[in-house]
Amino acid sequence: MSGKKTAIITGASGGIGAGLVDGFLGEGYNVVATSREANRKLTSSSSLILLDGDIGEQQTAAHAVEAAINNFGTVDVLVNNAGIFLKKPFIDFTTEDFEALVSTNLLGFFYITQRTVKEMLKQKSGCVVSITAALADRPIAGVNGSISMITKGGLNSATQNLAIEYTKDGIRFNAVAPGEVDTPMHRDDPNDLTLQPAMKKATVKDIVDAVLYLAQAGHVSGEILHVDGAAPARRW
Repeated sequence: MSGKKTAIITGASGGIGAGLVDGFLGEGYNVVATSREANRKLTSSSSLILLDGDIGEQQTAAHAVEAAINNFGTVDVLVNNAGIFLKKPFIDFTTEDFEALVSTNLLGFFYITQRTVKEMLKQKSGCVVSITAALADRPIAGVNGSISMITKGGLNSATQNLAIEYTKDGIRFNAVAPGEVDTPMHRDDPNDLTLQPAMKKATVKDIVDAVLYLAQAGHVSGEILHVDGAAPARRW
């Protein structure tokens, strides 16, 4: 077994996820990276295991945690990065939209976090960082993502509750809440280009730096770290 720390990263094949994989590898971690297209978009190595799968399914979560334990011996960090964001007027959201958001954003958090915590309890240490959204508690006029924010706001609340529940077990829970990030998700959306006139979009590196900080900040737990360029100052 390796003596290095191990991170599991979900939604790892592009954008923030791919940046997280590079960031943790650069910090000397072993990484288990999972997404629907991990093997097509990333290249495995002795320190990087790639797993394809839908994070909203229990089997994908089980395979990721098993791969970390069987190959590297521990799970020291879990980054819940997989997520989808749908934007439309509230009355236009459909049941299918709701179910898709719950599957990826909530079940995708629940299944793998629960399995990871079981392993971290054995170690009496570990860190979970979830990627949520600044819009969950800092709404901006014109960005109509209310149902998406049910899920992201729920993750913020779960993060703070879990931080209290497991503080005596040495397991930390934090979240990074980005604003608009320069990724393919936003690149072709002309409406988003005017939302942050006073500051450019965040970069993937901005988000990765925030996650790495929380992964290594041993006395920080229960925090929602906003990386949104002070969006509330110009939300109207």
